[in-house]
Amino acid sequence: MADRYDVIVLGVGGMGSATVAHLAERGVDVLGLERYDIPHSYGSSHGNTRIIRLAYAEHPAYVPLLERAYELWDNLEADHDRQLRYRTGSIDAGPAGDPLVEGSRRSCEEHGLTYEQLSGAELGERYPGYGLPEDYEAIYQPDGGYLVPEQCIIAHVNRAHRAGATIRARERVVDWQPTADGGVRVETDYDRYEADKLVLTAGSWAAQFVDALEGVAVPERQVLAWLQPHEPDLFTPARFPVWNLQVPEGRYYGFPVHDVPGFKFGRYNHREETVDPDAFEREPTQADERLLRTFAEQYFPEGAGPTMRLQTCLFTNTPDDHFVLDTLPDHPQVAVGAGFSGHGFKFASVIGEILADLALEGETDHPTDLFSLDRF
Repeated sequence: MADRYDVIVLGVGGMGSATVAHLAERGVDVLGLERYDIPHSYGSSHGNTRIIRLAYAEHPAYVPLLERAYELWDNLEADHDRQLRYRTGSIDAGPAGDPLVEGSRRSCEEHGLTYEQLSGAELGERYPGYGLPEDYEAIYQPDGGYLVPEQCIIAHVNRAHRAGATIRARERVVDWQPTADGGVRVETDYDRYEADKLVLTAGSWAAQFVDALEGVAVPERQVLAWLQPHEPDLFTPARFPVWNLQVPEGRYYGFPVHDVPGFKFGRYNHREETVDPDAFEREPTQADERLLRTFAEQYFPEGAGPTMRLQTCLFTNTPDDHFVLDTLPDHPQVAVGAGFSGHGFKFASVIGEILADLALEGETDHPTDLFSLDRF
């Protein structure tokens, strides 16, 4: 006889760990299954820091979810022995009239967020680590900052354990099937389990388990760089807000120095390499380094010292870069969180709440129309 649970969560990374914690705290008998370690560096939820920001150029509809995410992160931090969220302020910058700048401003105005508009010259005067063109525009929002993703996962897993969850790492899910009683059966490389409900938070592996995500949740190779600043004092959290920057070379994002040597940054969609998450070049190359260093030398020259670290991770992109948060139309007992497109981790705390709602109730009070699977 297979062990039976109320809910099984497939994947215990950023989104899955939050989901397991929310379910367990509601008194649900939940099993979390993770093929790697907890936490691990094979997916999307690692790398020491992840941006969190309220000004949201991607769509104003994200802001209410962010406000709830902030509440949940602070609640989680109060229950953990390490700081999870650091406030630095956030910058969205680019040429005058660029959609990144205009979208950031729009989200602030629609939701009454405090912000300042600065020129590139004013930004450089206030934060000398920035070397943007003087006529660029920037939206500064004081509540932005960064999360520590590995500690966020640990905190959610610890909370889930305290609430009675069972979590198994180093156990790879091979397949799942619906059962005649309306539940699910999950087969791993160790055992079989059954449950009334299933939540799929498998990151770049999601499409391997859900046919409807084929071509919708597409894995992409991403590379981050940490460069030692020439002037380290300019790149501390107190003097260097997190940032998103649109330039002719693409859209980039970055952080102050935290925990390891070097200021960290990357290019969205790096070299636009769609990959198989089980078979791609995990070791960064000199070509990866050149792409990132050339950018830093142009726009953050005081930060473009010796390379300290390069690291790959995975984006899982949807065609419109918005998330998938939904139940499967043919299998309503299965909820899916996928396609976070390089900007999802900051939402993990509230996405866990949403996926717990979808698993238990089939719906949520959170505004999720933007994330329906049937839009594709």
